[in-house]
Amino acid sequence: MRKTRQVPLDTPVPPPRFSADDPASIREFRTMVLGAYADRGRDLAWRKTTDPYCILVSEIMLQQTQVERVAIKYPAFIAAFPDFPSLARAPLPDVLAAWQGMGYNRRAISLRKCARRVVEEYDGTLPHDPAILTTFPGIGKATAASICAFAFNIPVVFIETNIRRVFIHFFFGDHVQVDDAEILPIAREALPVQDSRTWYNALMDLGTALKKTGNNPNRRSRQYSKQAAFEGSDRKIRGRILRLLLDQQRMTQKAVIKNLSEDPARVTRILGDLEAEGFITRTGFSFTIPHR
Repeated sequence: MRKTRQVPLDTPVPPPRFSADDPASIREFRTMVLGAYADRGRDLAWRKTTDPYCILVSEIMLQQTQVERVAIKYPAFIAAFPDFPSLARAPLPDVLAAWQGMGYNRRAISLRKCARRVVEEYDGTLPHDPAILTTFPGIGKATAASICAFAFNIPVVFIETNIRRVFIHFFFGDHVQVDDAEILPIAREALPVQDSRTWYNALMDLGTALKKTGNNPNRRSRQYSKQAAFEGSDRKIRGRILRLLLDQQRMTQKAVIKNLSEDPARVTRILGDLEAEGFITRTGFSFTIPHR
């Protein structure tokens, strides 16, 4: 397993200088990306394993969550649920408790559903076909491809936010707007088919370094959308409700509203949403997190 060093990612990033129409330029780009990774690749726990289960957990965690937060939560989650069978049979409150601090709690439910499907339908072995993986809960095309690259070293071609940032910066410096369809042929040409695992780790580190310079080329992407603010959002209230129920185990709607000090109608609506999504169960006037 390749060893990497933990170094600051705010080091200078080379300026745009590569041509999508020149194979030699693309080879030079590939050399630059891999060289940067060899010099300052991040030392992350999920890069030290090719266990498909661990890779699946890390990729679901990394959806819309900063690497620094995942680096803290990932080891504890793996310690609590080390494989597909242990996560598949875990009570939902235990899974949500281990997930606290990650946000987007529905990912925890999706992850447990994935584990159950792997155990029940695939004899405990995660499929290595991106098309099959996209049928699993919470796994889209980019996550499916990431899993295949990092767990199985399959030469898949895909784009996610950090990868997009790198290609826009180095190949589309003078473009006002860039579509992923323009990036994909370059990404396909640049991919070293013998080691997609290292390549995508390198691209993602370089994309992170680009963001830390204050330059965000993704604003020029046709697919760009700014993440909604967390403060004051329904998402924050949902998380607070789940924490209350994990702590108290059972609470009436009135007690939840009193503890949150939020608009009662809004809390009532969010409780209904959580119930409909399977996070909580209503029995009489009380709510609990189901163990099933």
